[in-house]
Amino acid sequence: MSGEPIGLFQQYHQLIARIQQLLDAAVIFSLLLLLCYFHQIEFHPDYFTLAIVTSFLGLFIFSAVKLYQPWRGVQITRLIARIVLSWIFIIAILALLGFATKKTEGYSRKVLLTWTVAAPAAMVALRLVVYWILGWARARGYNTRAVVIGGAGDLGKNLAVNILQVRSMGMRILGFFDDNHQGQVELQVDAGTSFPILGNLDDMVDFVRHHKVDMVYLALPFRAENRIREISEALQDTTASLYLAPDVFIFSLLRAGLTDLRGIPLISLWETPFFGVNGWLKRAEDLILGSLILICILPVMAVIAIGVKLSSPGPVIFKQRRWGLNGQEINVYKFRTMTVCEDGGEVQQAERNDHRLTPFGSFLRRTSLDELPQFVNVIMGSMSIVGPRPHAVAHNEFFRQQVPGYMLRHKVRPGITGWAQINGFRGGSALQDMQKRLEYDLEYLRRWSLWLDLKIIASSVFLIFSDRNAY
Repeated sequence: MSGEPIGLFQQYHQLIARIQQLLDAAVIFSLLLLLCYFHQIEFHPDYFTLAIVTSFLGLFIFSAVKLYQPWRGVQITRLIARIVLSWIFIIAILALLGFATKKTEGYSRKVLLTWTVAAPAAMVALRLVVYWILGWARARGYNTRAVVIGGAGDLGKNLAVNILQVRSMGMRILGFFDDNHQGQVELQVDAGTSFPILGNLDDMVDFVRHHKVDMVYLALPFRAENRIREISEALQDTTASLYLAPDVFIFSLLRAGLTDLRGIPLISLWETPFFGVNGWLKRAEDLILGSLILICILPVMAVIAIGVKLSSPGPVIFKQRRWGLNGQEINVYKFRTMTVCEDGGEVQQAERNDHRLTPFGSFLRRTSLDELPQFVNVIMGSMSIVGPRPHAVAHNEFFRQQVPGYMLRHKVRPGITGWAQINGFRGGSALQDMQKRLEYDLEYLRRWSLWLDLKIIASSVFLIFSDRNAY
């Protein structure tokens, strides 16, 4: 489940790493227990101590050799070798401890020898199963990502060859872009495969904006640093993940996230935290918590619906177009709180003592109860319980031009509540407010964990009764 390269936004994988560590510890402990049972040997305190000590040694040593980092695109043989060598080191430490404490006589040789072989085999098998399942799915078009490569030189060609050789990575190359293509329309990357050269690097920016491109690889020399900076800044106005594949090895000087594509080093400039296993966990969190919350609040929503209907003429539910995951347009549901249902090219942000608010609507907005229908959005998959709050389409169009990196918040599903909201940046559409909100949104993406989501949800409940920015 992990491998050598540093992962994309490494901090986002902390929860997954903890789960992997617990699984490895469970394999080590349970195998020793089962082998004692199979050989009809009492699992006495010495075996218990051995299992616990080995589990902790495994956690420290496997972490030290970076076994719990993402390995998409890495050869599985490297992962297997790392597990086996680490386990040999652990057994050597145990042997020294046994010799020093003179405890070896209390153990069955059959149990220990079988356990020594079976434990690493089980850990390898666990990873191979996941590796095979993901590879099988990606090779058949599931969980794939559309890719373009900026740079049609040798490095770009090598990237393409490596992508083609491992179909299980689930990457689909759309073409190349290069400033020096000089009318060339195709680039042959190996004996039987070529890809179109779709234009220069400026054309690539427009192409990414208007097509569903998931990943952009910049295969450019560092001497083109000004061009790299220009393209990187321009691509901030998209939701594509961007990687730099430099032609020199100076990574010790950089603090950016690093990964590789079968040995070719890449620098992750930005990436969604919710791809792969993290995405499944986030969706499971939304479905489980969202369903439980929705069941609990249905009576409250029924009462609110009656109140909205009786308090003023108009629909009970207000639908507004927002941008969701990857900038796709979605309909967000809210209880109507105003005498108008604005959703055009210009949307006036609600203000304190806004004349458009109904008396009942003002209460709903103060307590955030108008947001409750968005749990339906969560179940449908267009929103998440926690994430950057969605803005009206009109506001997005304006602020994407005013705030650098604004579109990066759309690399995840928008949320009913978010890190910015519990830190006091709810409401307000002034430029400085939006800049500060974006800072918190991006901090949430960097720090994401299930624990952080639960903390935000709990804080949001308390905020209902004390938020002065709610109106």
